[in-house]
Amino acid sequence: MTAYRLALIPGDGIGVDVTHAAMQVLHAAAKDRFTLETTSFPWSCAYYLEHGVMMPADGIETLRNFDAIFLGAVGWPETVPDSVSLHGLLLPIRKAFNQYANIRPHRLLAGVEGPLKATGFDILCIRENTEGEYSGAGGRVHQGRGNEVAVETAIFTREGVERILRFGFEQARARRRHLTSVTKSNAQKFSMVFWDEVTRELAADYPDVTVSHMHIDAMAAKMVMAPQDLDVIVASNLFGDILTDLGAAIQGGLGFAASANINPERDAPSMFEPVHGSAPDIAGRNIANPIAAFWSGAQMLEHLGEAEAAHAVLTAIETATARGIGIRPGLNTTDEITGAVIAALEA
Repeated sequence: MTAYRLALIPGDGIGVDVTHAAMQVLHAAAKDRFTLETTSFPWSCAYYLEHGVMMPADGIETLRNFDAIFLGAVGWPETVPDSVSLHGLLLPIRKAFNQYANIRPHRLLAGVEGPLKATGFDILCIRENTEGEYSGAGGRVHQGRGNEVAVETAIFTREGVERILRFGFEQARARRRHLTSVTKSNAQKFSMVFWDEVTRELAADYPDVTVSHMHIDAMAAKMVMAPQDLDVIVASNLFGDILTDLGAAIQGGLGFAASANINPERDAPSMFEPVHGSAPDIAGRNIANPIAAFWSGAQMLEHLGEAEAAHAVLTAIETATARGIGIRPGLNTTDEITGAVIAALEA
């Protein structure tokens, strides 16, 4: 029986709660198929307060030998600034392991009501994950003085733009063969015009995929007014970050928002995480919705090559939500939702 080595980083707040719940579901899905060998790491804001770093100096090398990484949530703004926690843990992992493709699915689960009239949408948002607006290039001078200057430079490389677009084209080819590239090239005449040009160049290699170009503001409106017309969206780091929170909203809330940070070349581990954040105010109260973590776990199983188990998890989630379990905040406890999904898996 195949054994997969997983690194767990529960992190902060409800990250601990949903990681524990997700592993119960994933172990149930793995039964008689494969095994999941887990090692948990305490890297978090609490770890930072004790050690002065979000993870130890050898953290990246420690993670390198695992088959995949499962992250709960990172952040506790009352104790550690988000700029410290994000740049001290999540972003270094993404960049060190070349997890340049961030994948976030947006659709309504059975029984879940979103805020829109539209219900039949199925969007896959592909976000460039390692450069662009989050490259970390820039600085501040004359800090605290009247002439203070802050500069943040977005970095777009041809390699980086080409590979995320090719990844998006391949995803579109496997789905409904429609890719929408999102930029703001009418205002950002260098980086975004460059992105548009590369998109047009690569489109010639995918004649079976219909390509659309849309500005970020128009796409935000499109996702609200006609999300059913969208298939695969490809966007830069910042634009993809914004659009996927909008995607989470139209699918019923952040409690359903899953994500995968993928290294498509598979020469380093990929990382999987719900995107709802740490929600310190409800941590440890057994009321966090773990469905996004379950869905992220299904993405992890699929990436590991366990498509049947991944499908079983998604089916079990929808069996539970179709019965009205976990469809609204506060309706069910974390344990109740977990138990319902496990029962559906074992039925």
